Amino acid sequence: MSRQHARYVLLPLVAGLLLSACDPMQKKKEEELAKTTFACQLNGERFVVRFVEGEARVLMPGMQRVTLYQLPTASGVRYSNGTMELRGKGTELQFTTDNVTTPLRDCEPYAVLPPVAK
Repeated sequence: MSRQHARYVLLPLVAGLLLSACDPMQKKKEEELAKTTFACQLNGERFVVRFVEGEARVLMPGMQRVTLYQLPTASGVRYSNGTMELRGKGTELQFTTDNVTTPLRDCEPYAVLPPVAK
């Protein structure tokens, strides 16, 4: 590919990426995610949970996706799929799998991670 051709291909791509980074709709979407999504640490690895309409959608360390379903509780939250359970109050959450309960650490509203430079 010639330099001239590469310039015509790459310039619109870079401009589009820059414009999408400033997109107000994207910013609004990220703000909405921060209200319902939390990033925590589970045994030193990133654990992301999003609460939506009776479900907790979990992105486990290792990128495994798990859906937990809301269960009645006197206070706080409780979600389970029969083999895994998430419960707690506010950002004080604990996760149970294989009959081992582990507290989630450093839970905070989700923030979109910047792209990794190659």
